Amino acid sequence: MSLTALTSAYRLRTLCRLQRIQGHMMSSQVDSGVLLEKVGCAGVITLNRPKALNALNMPMVQHIYPQLKKWESDNETDIVIIRGAGGKAFCAGGDIRAVTEAGKVGDPLAEDFFREEYTLNHAIGTCRKPYIALIGGITMGGGVGLSVHGRFRVATEKTLFAMPETAIGLFPDVGGGYFLPRLQGQLGLFLALTGFRLKGRDVQRAGVATHFVESEKIPELEKELVDLKSPSAEDVSRVLDSYQNQSALGADKPFVLEQHMSDIDRLFSSSSVEGIVQNLKADGSEFANTQAKMLSRMSPTSLKITYRQLQAGAALSLQDVLVMEYRLSQACMRGCDFYEGVRSVLIDKDQNPKWNPSTLEEVSEESVEQCFSSLGEKDLTF
Repeated sequence: MSLTALTSAYRLRTLCRLQRIQGHMMSSQVDSGVLLEKVGCAGVITLNRPKALNALNMPMVQHIYPQLKKWESDNETDIVIIRGAGGKAFCAGGDIRAVTEAGKVGDPLAEDFFREEYTLNHAIGTCRKPYIALIGGITMGGGVGLSVHGRFRVATEKTLFAMPETAIGLFPDVGGGYFLPRLQGQLGLFLALTGFRLKGRDVQRAGVATHFVESEKIPELEKELVDLKSPSAEDVSRVLDSYQNQSALGADKPFVLEQHMSDIDRLFSSSSVEGIVQNLKADGSEFANTQAKMLSRMSPTSLKITYRQLQAGAALSLQDVLVMEYRLSQACMRGCDFYEGVRSVLIDKDQNPKWNPSTLEEVSEESVEQCFSSLGEKDLTF
C-alpha cells in the first residue's frame, strides 16, 4: 500500500474513531436527559426529557453543573441559555418518584439528589456570566430552581408557574426560601402555602420572570442572543427589552391577583399558619374561602415548615437558605407526609392524602424546630 493510501486509511480510522466518541458523548447526553452545546457566544443547556415534561433527575444535574462551571470560566463563552425541549414544559419539577423510592429503602439518592440539586441552584445564583432561562410551558419546583436564581427569566404566554410542594408533604425548596419572601408584600407566602398557579404574563407581573416574550418570537430571540459579540449583561437586557416591547399579548388584561393583593397582604400577615387560616375563615369572602379550602388540603406539617422557612429566608443569603433547605429536605425524608403526598398525588392519584399529624394544632413547635436542626457533618457545604 502506498504512503498516500496508508495516510488516507489512517485519517479515515481517526475520523471514524472521533465520530464514535462524539456519538457516544451525544448519546450519553441524550441518555442523561440534557443536551449541552456551544452555539455562537452562548453555552446552551436543553432539558431533553419531553415525555417526562423535562423533570429534573440526578444524571441531568450531574451533567449540567460541571458544564456550567466550565462555561463560567471559559473566555469564549459569554452567556448561558437554558431551555426545555418539546414545547409543553421548561421543567415540571424534580424526579420526585425516584427520590421517594430511594427514601423508603434508605438509598443514598435521597440525600445526594437534594445535595447536588441545591449545589446547582447555588451555582446558577452566583454565575458570573449572564444566565438566561427561557421558561416557556410548565415551570414548577425543580424547574423554578433552574431558572429563578439566574439573571434573566423569560416567560411566554405558555408559561405555567407554581410551587406546589405543600400538596405532597414537602416545602417550596430549590431556594424558595430566598426568592419567595422577596416578592411584593405577602405574595410569596401566599404562593408558597397555597401552590397557586400563575400563567403567562402574570409570571412576570409577580416578579418571578424578568421579561415576557411571545412564544413565536423565542426562536428569533435565541438566534439574536447567540449571535451577540462579547455581550455584557446590559447588552442582553437591551435585546430582551426590545423583544418584550414587541410582545403585546395579554397586556390589556390586569394581573390575575391585582384585585386581591391588599387582601393577600392583610390575610396572610399573621404570626402563625393557624392565624392565617383564622383570618381567611373570618373574612368570609369568596377569595378567602377558596384559599382556606386549599390550605385544608395541604400537609399541616408542610404548611408550618414552609411558613417558618420563608420567615427565616427573608433575612438570609441564597447560600444560607439552601443550607437550611437541605436540612428540611432530610427532615421530610425521615417523616411520613412526603411519601403519603407523592402516593396520593403522583402514584395512586386519589388526591386523598392521610396526613400525620392531620391538623395544624397537632403539629408541635418542637417538631417543626427539629426539622431546622443541623445535620452536623452531613450539612450542605459550598
